[in-house]
Amino acid sequence: MCMGGGVLTVAEIKQGHLAPVSLELFEVGRKLAEKMGAELSAAVLGCGIKAIAGEVARFVDRVYEVDSPALEEFHADVYAEVIYQICVEVNPDVILLGHTIRGADVAPRLAFKLRVQLTTDCTDLEWDGEKKMLRRIKPVYGGNAVAVFEPSGRPQFVTVRPKVWERAKPSPSLGQVIPFEPSGDLRPKTELVGTVREETPRLGEADIVISGGRGVKGPRGFKMLRELSELLAHFGEKSAVGATRPPCDLGWVPKTYQIGLTGEKVCPKLYVAVGISGSVQHLAGIVRAKTIVAINVDPEAHIFKVADYGVIGEYERVLPAFMNKLREMV
Repeated sequence: MCMGGGVLTVAEIKQGHLAPVSLELFEVGRKLAEKMGAELSAAVLGCGIKAIAGEVARFVDRVYEVDSPALEEFHADVYAEVIYQICVEVNPDVILLGHTIRGADVAPRLAFKLRVQLTTDCTDLEWDGEKKMLRRIKPVYGGNAVAVFEPSGRPQFVTVRPKVWERAKPSPSLGQVIPFEPSGDLRPKTELVGTVREETPRLGEADIVISGGRGVKGPRGFKMLRELSELLAHFGEKSAVGATRPPCDLGWVPKTYQIGLTGEKVCPKLYVAVGISGSVQHLAGIVRAKTIVAINVDPEAHIFKVADYGVIGEYERVLPAFMNKLREMV
């Protein structure tokens, strides 16, 4: 039933829709498959996912659709077992998962089942045709160095960092959708007692991100950033508020606001850095921002070295003047 070899990606579904990281996986997966002279496939897991499986078929050669009530709620153990069964059947050369909360939860379990080496949070991948090996590149030591891994064994298994690759574009031809029936008991080993949906700024999808650092001085400062974000949203762009690590650690904003090496990676059209010094760890999260505007009282702040535009001054004076101009335009 299933063809072997090639690159297997694991699509991620978020709130009933295909998550953006899945399109990034399809892009890097396609590039690897072309270098390998192999096919690209995707595993799609969930309940009532026929439409999503059809959508995925626009990007890959083969879709393994696993539609089961047991997959309606996410359980890492159950997902790992189902993907493991697909891998046994498909026998892929390369497996790609997104380094998201779910991906980072499933990947180690799957690697243990497959008895293979796993490299997480990769920012670049290179296929060595001579060695039949996937070279993995990732930042280490807080982003101060880059490591290159050349593991042996098969399948080659990695998780890739979101917001690093472009999103794949659909192919004019549709891939084959293959229903896959997992075997055995899929009941989770742990009980799900409830789901709490935390309000998040949806940084990954935002076209404009207004981000605050320690220089915002407290929760009241972030209230002004939210007002600016709401104003900018009137111009038809998705706008969100983010933060560096210190405001999150101090409790000024939720942890979901954090942007940087250990937080969210964003790629907005406009990134406004308010009271942010520009540490290497934070800059790792905004490398794909199209335009960066920095507002800081310190003319020597490192953020000005990477910003396209900079304003030296107190944000409490700069932002109100800017917002007044925006209100005149709304």
